Amino acid sequence: MAEVAITLNGRTYRLECGDGEEEHLLALSEKVGDRLNSLQKKFGQVGDDRLLLMTALMIADDLSEAQKKLADAESEQASAEDLKKSAESEVADQISAAAERIEVLSAALDDRGEA
Repeated sequence: MAEVAITLNGRTYRLECGDGEEEHLLALSEKVGDRLNSLQKKFGQVGDDRLLLMTALMIADDLSEAQKKLADAESEQASAEDLKKSAESEVADQISAAAERIEVLSAALDDRGEA
């Protein structure tokens, strides 16, 4: 297991992670740190626990919004796929009807030629 040191709001936390995951964990901690620093500038030093809670809630809100957008996009994609299938079925029916008319006309022309 690898170990990463993360500093947030002047406090250092040592976390274990899987080998090779260090850079990803550090990048995530930078995002958390950026959000935390933004809140600290806005509200001042309101206490470590409260500041970390506010940061976590804001990140959770971002995640919730992203999940909603993903669900909406998946729903739109499913609707588009249903519409595509319906259109394909309609085109197939029209082609089939046209083929039947061509056969009727061809038979009629054959009958005229034999008479």
